[in-house]
Amino acid sequence: MTGEPKAQRLDLPIIEEMIPVHARVLDLGCGDGSFLQGLTERKGVRGLGVEIDQELVSSCICNGVAVIQGNLDDPLSFAGDDTFDVVLLSHTMQQVRHPDKLLREIVRVGKRAIVSVINLGYFPCRATLFFFGRMPENETIPYHWYDTPNIHLGTLDDFKALCRKLGITIVREIPVGSRQHRKWGFFPNLLAPICVYELEKRHKKSGETCENE
Repeated sequence: MTGEPKAQRLDLPIIEEMIPVHARVLDLGCGDGSFLQGLTERKGVRGLGVEIDQELVSSCICNGVAVIQGNLDDPLSFAGDDTFDVVLLSHTMQQVRHPDKLLREIVRVGKRAIVSVINLGYFPCRATLFFFGRMPENETIPYHWYDTPNIHLGTLDDFKALCRKLGITIVREIPVGSRQHRKWGFFPNLLAPICVYELEKRHKKSGETCENE
């Protein structure tokens, strides 16, 4: 998980509330493993992290977190269908080359997935583009356009459209507000800088096909 320091991350307390006690959890882009370590201590989860950065992998090991060094652009071939109760993808999807393929994988290996999405449709982002003609820089997008790791920023409506195309069901949608920890239930695509989604694979009815097939 990248971006702002974890102490300031407004999505993480919400994500923790959504994870059942003693769940099998896969944290993709787990960083130094501190969040997964906390889940283990507070909720007794059985966790596994995936991280590409060697230094962060070493930090996971020092924190006592089981971790695999891997690239999220590759299939999650180490896990079978429904291996995990919950798969986490927090502030990471916009940094992979093929978000659609990764979403298919996380609902394959997990019974449920929890994904936090950065919203380029947030009104200060729109205002920056409209009035100043510049790419936005804020708490959730703390980079210059030329040094950002983000390669696939989109809006919440973009994300929901992709889920529909992939045959993924959005079980819950929790818009996350500003520093005051407000949750914007109205017009989230305009008012929420981040949104946390709980997802599951939609089981097809007889004779039904997904749009991507």
